[in-house]
Amino acid sequence: MDLLSGLNPEQRAAVELPARSALILAGAGSGKTRVLTTRIAYLISNGLVSPSGVLAVTFTNKASKEMQTRLSAMLPINTRSMWIGTFHGLCNRMLRAHYREANLPQTFQILDSSDQQAAIKRVMKALNVDDEKYPPRELQNFISRNKEQGLRAHEVEAYDPYSRRKVEVYAAYDEQCQREGVVDFSELLLRCYELLSRNQLLREHYQARFKHILVDEFQDTNPLQYRWLKLLAGQENALFAVGDDDQSIYAFRGANVGNMQELLRDFHVESVIKLEQNYRSHGNILDAANALISRNRNRLGKELWTAEHKGEPLRVYEAPTDMDEARFIADEVRHLHREGVALSEMAVLYRSNAQSRALEHALVAAGVSYRVYGGQRFFERQEIKHALAYLRLLVNPDDDNSLLRVINFPTRGIGARSIEQLQEAARQYNTTLYDAAARMGGKVTGFVGLIEAMRSATANLPLHPQGVGRGVPGASGSTLSLPEIVDHVLTHSGLMANYQNETGAKKHEAQERIDNLNELLNAATLFVHENEDDSLVAFLTHATLEAGEHQADAGSDALHLMTVHAAKGLEFHSVFITGLEEGLFPHQNSQNEDGGLDEERRLMYVALTRARRRLYLTFAQSRMLHGQVNYNMMSSFLRELPDELLQWLSPRLTQRTPSAFSVSMPSSLPAAPRPASVNMGWRTGQRVFHQKFGEGTITGLEGNGSDGRVQVNFKHAGSKWLALEYAKLTAV
Repeated sequence: MDLLSGLNPEQRAAVELPARSALILAGAGSGKTRVLTTRIAYLISNGLVSPSGVLAVTFTNKASKEMQTRLSAMLPINTRSMWIGTFHGLCNRMLRAHYREANLPQTFQILDSSDQQAAIKRVMKALNVDDEKYPPRELQNFISRNKEQGLRAHEVEAYDPYSRRKVEVYAAYDEQCQREGVVDFSELLLRCYELLSRNQLLREHYQARFKHILVDEFQDTNPLQYRWLKLLAGQENALFAVGDDDQSIYAFRGANVGNMQELLRDFHVESVIKLEQNYRSHGNILDAANALISRNRNRLGKELWTAEHKGEPLRVYEAPTDMDEARFIADEVRHLHREGVALSEMAVLYRSNAQSRALEHALVAAGVSYRVYGGQRFFERQEIKHALAYLRLLVNPDDDNSLLRVINFPTRGIGARSIEQLQEAARQYNTTLYDAAARMGGKVTGFVGLIEAMRSATANLPLHPQGVGRGVPGASGSTLSLPEIVDHVLTHSGLMANYQNETGAKKHEAQERIDNLNELLNAATLFVHENEDDSLVAFLTHATLEAGEHQADAGSDALHLMTVHAAKGLEFHSVFITGLEEGLFPHQNSQNEDGGLDEERRLMYVALTRARRRLYLTFAQSRMLHGQVNYNMMSSFLRELPDELLQWLSPRLTQRTPSAFSVSMPSSLPAAPRPASVNMGWRTGQRVFHQKFGEGTITGLEGNGSDGRVQVNFKHAGSKWLALEYAKLTAV
């Protein structure tokens, strides 16, 4: 009874379920971790299972340690010996115990991501595979993606010589790993699944042992993880799955929200218990979240509620520009802090990492201490440091650190041995690496040629205010501004193409990096407007200073900046959800993916339910993207929230109908917002058909009448600008 005290009726019903499979739909802030751990303690304390007969699966080591700590506080048992852990951790434990049956050495080692890529490079070298045609990282993603689907190399379909070559590398990589006695992370689960599949005695042993299998965050399982659970559960064991289909936001990692529906069918689940009482947020926040998520299809369905009062309305702020939005947030954070809310109890959430740059800039100016959660400050991100290294080489090719950073990024076949020879030559000639590279020949000299070509194209780079920003005559007599130089380097260095060519599991991460590189271009544009000295040298100095000194130390009181994905599982007194504009949140890619808009709405649901007391929703009429000012339509998610729950802090300049559209304009100065005008009846977000390019979605409009242009993101032809007079589009 002590275990059950304090549980609400639904939580108690879940804990006291008989020994059969069940699905616990646990809403945000409904106490799911408490239910999961109490269920384990209840089973053990009532003699329904021994500690060794429980298998509890989590998605993070932090979650598994928290579960063990809570259990230790409930029962006098040694939780360290229990089978509580992540999918990878439990599979590793099983493979260690049965290494012979798994055809592994007793001391097999696990490759991390960088080790795996190094192993793939060795395979490619042995097979004489062109690393420019087949980037090692792309092959790494290909191998991991197929393993997570449960496919060995001989099971992967190859339709052409290109895909057959990738399968060949996969097969050779597997052979090399087997020969060397190593496994990667994806292999742990696949090898364990194969072990249980083919070894009936072993499978029956674990099925007899683990009568109760409990899974946390079930909505995040991928197909192979679910198949592994089904093998262990067999026909007799009880699978107690806790999850929330409304918080399934990791499809890009392979998570399959459909596993929840399959669980109901495969295990003939009769008990679906909904944990709907929320212990986190005030009523208005929950009402908004419920209204939003109710629009999604194929939900299992639940309605969050709280015993607390309604609380404050959701505050909505429409800013003229993205910089105004950032300044508003900085001012509100300072105001809340003066009222007694700790900075650590506030969070600013954004859909894309690239949005942090403007926010960081405003927070630094306002003197607000902040910390980027689960990521790096803008100017310290890998792709930004690569771009800055190229820019530094334009100003000073003798910068050895910058050269070493990018001489083989993107990959151009300059390996560790070549770099060692280059460094030895520099020592021998008592010169810089750049001068030594010019003498060496081969691919190293080719890199020097690339830098020299970019230096020539960007002309005589200035070391003083009268230079780049004012326009410097180039080799062809043209002038280049600072943003144009940054744009030239991003394109001609190969950085942009490197990430644009990414496929598979890493495509989502690559898009984040592309967004960040585009944001660097915005940073250069803004720098020109705000500084008298707008030279490249001054901009590089600014980037170095902003990178190093403003992020708060660990443990200090600081505002949290993070993506919505990173915020899952966290909660704060006050939350700012920023950039609520069509194409940004929901993201434009969601329009081209089946179920994409539903997942974006789930992501917004997660964002809303992070707030306990106060929630701000902000968006901007204009936002600088790719060095241009874009006029944006308010997010459809804002229009889906009930009016009576919202308090507008600014005049409602944008109509709450989908009639407004976004316009892209090249800009040397951020232009003042202008009202959207009707452009031959078209609007952004509208589905259209073109005879040559097929079906697409309008993402931008420019000009008026027959002189205007329309930007369409076609499903199969990508994004294109078309003259309205000749486009001959038809509405879908």
